[in-house]
Amino acid sequence: MEDITVQELHSRMQAGEKINLIDVREPHEYEEFNIGATLIPLGDLPSRYEELNALKNEEIIVHCRSGARSGNAKLFLADLGFENVRNLLGGMLAWKDQFPNG
Repeated sequence: MEDITVQELHSRMQAGEKINLIDVREPHEYEEFNIGATLIPLGDLPSRYEELNALKNEEIIVHCRSGARSGNAKLFLADLGFENVRNLLGGMLAWKDQFPNG
């Protein structure tokens, strides 16, 4: 599945679309700034991915600070049979750059 830009995600969120959004950053990063995603740090994903099994056939968007950790999360989930996982390009750095007020 193709990755997603911050502009596309922002537009979909503004439209009120239901989005399965997973933040794979660490808790302190999430507390500092988040966009309402479910927090599952990348290091916890191997022991918590089953929480996402109900979404296996739905779109899941993963994000982190810059896109690297969420890229790894996307690959991990794809290897487990999740078919529609998208990485937020540029992560929260790109989000803050495009939308400085949140």
